[in-house]
Amino acid sequence: MNRAHNLIGLTGTNGSGKGEAAAFFKTHGYSYFSLSDIIRDELIQEHRAITRDHLIQKGNQLREKYGADILARRVMDQVTGKAAIDSIRNLQEIQYLRKQESFILLAIDAPVEIRYTRVIQRGRNESASTLQEFIAKEEEEMTQKEKGQQLEACMRMADYRVTNESSLADFYKKLEKFL
Repeated sequence: MNRAHNLIGLTGTNGSGKGEAAAFFKTHGYSYFSLSDIIRDELIQEHRAITRDHLIQKGNQLREKYGADILARRVMDQVTGKAAIDSIRNLQEIQYLRKQESFILLAIDAPVEIRYTRVIQRGRNESASTLQEFIAKEEEEMTQKEKGQQLEACMRMADYRVTNESSLADFYKKLEKFL
């Protein structure tokens, strides 16, 4: 891959390593932005707990009220220079970001058992205390609703798919080709 990408979008399943990918790109001169951070800011302003359920609900409310690409538009208002943009979960977000110069979308995935272990270890409120609940919560993110989360469709729209099922060093080697 010879062409440098100014904007690297990250989509993928929960616990797959999107945050680790963003951290990798940060060490290579990219600033970091997360569509989920926009939602977190909204929840903080409303004095609501930052749980996975609330993030999903609030993100869908924002898309319904302001358009399905609202999170991408708000992030791009903040971006200057090279950036890694995390938590892309709607096709209209991708369509908006594809209009930006030198954008590439990476889908990050890993086997569900590995991902479940990772999210338990990171200690966030994932609104799922068992593997079965984790899988059920993930299915909520796989909708085809225009103003909802369309994670599966977003992953299909990715320019490249990266599987993160081994060591962090191995994952970083896979990401190097996108610099």
